[in-house]
Amino acid sequence: MLSPLAQARTAPVQAGAAATPKLLVDGLTKRYGAITALEPTRLEVPAGEFLTLLGPSGSGKTTLLQMICGLVEPSGGRILIDGQDETRTPVHKRDIGLVFQHYALFPHLTVAENIGFPLRMRGVAPADLTRRVKEALEMVHLGHLAGRFPKELSGGQQQRVALARCFVYQPSVILMDEPLGALDKKLREHMQYEIKRLHRETGATIIYVTHDQEEALAMSDRICLMNHARIEQLGTPHDIYARPKTAFAADFIGVSNIFRGQVRRDGSGAPMLVTGNGSFRLSADTPDSQDGTLVVRPEQLDIDGEGDNEVRGEVVDTVYAGSETRVLVSLGGEETITVRLRRGTAPPRLGEVVAVRWRADAGVLVS
Repeated sequence: MLSPLAQARTAPVQAGAAATPKLLVDGLTKRYGAITALEPTRLEVPAGEFLTLLGPSGSGKTTLLQMICGLVEPSGGRILIDGQDETRTPVHKRDIGLVFQHYALFPHLTVAENIGFPLRMRGVAPADLTRRVKEALEMVHLGHLAGRFPKELSGGQQQRVALARCFVYQPSVILMDEPLGALDKKLREHMQYEIKRLHRETGATIIYVTHDQEEALAMSDRICLMNHARIEQLGTPHDIYARPKTAFAADFIGVSNIFRGQVRRDGSGAPMLVTGNGSFRLSADTPDSQDGTLVVRPEQLDIDGEGDNEVRGEVVDTVYAGSETRVLVSLGGEETITVRLRRGTAPPRLGEVVAVRWRADAGVLVS
């Protein structure tokens, strides 16, 4: 059952009518003199989606977010919210909520007063304001702290107040700029769950900026991976992890083993990748190309197991991480691959020479 906030966002769609994107970025670009901070970009975000802008520093993700909310003026292109052109609309008149890394709570206001502030600024009637603040407090499980001041709260509690203050006035789009960056790992993981829960219960459209790949994989409906001021790949977390389209995407998302070489056909016509570490069989549907980069994830590799392809190397390290053990195998020189052991498998000894194998269809050939 939808919460009152989610019901307020839900609108009927006429049968046969194409749904208008909640947010449409059409050819948006930003230049600072000779420097391009964002190449012309098109991005559609449907209502209710949790989209993460992910990428390294300088990739353009924060520039894109700031143009959407109106803090930075575009050099070109349009921003449409529910089909309405908001490109030149002042930031305070856009129907957008903002949550930043620093909570920006008013220290002289109580938790309830902080949450109710955007409603008072919009002239909401006192009775309705009180009801909506109460709903927001219950949503973030802080009803018992309504009368406290920010200095009396933990970091996680303050972040929940900031989230409630944003959700309470039901903006069309909620933008979050690395909101968990200041929290420790355990609290950050807890707040990831809280934000996902709020998204699920309210049906809000959220655009979330982070440079943390694990955070993006855990929280997103889709990930917009950015690099060099443009979109590198757009897709679900599974698609980007299991089917990266470029070597950058493969290397940035998760741990990857990368082999570079030339694609050839063997005597039977089967595709092969010829590398300095040997020739490896590729998936039968591999398209013809000249140069190729093969990506194999650590969990697809098997030490002394079965497989179509094999490399041999020396075990130089093992990393125990609780739920998994990773084995680093040197192939000579500076080239090292990572193998993720299956649960219950004993790791090999340091210095041991092992055969690492994988199936031909376990690798992905990228550009």
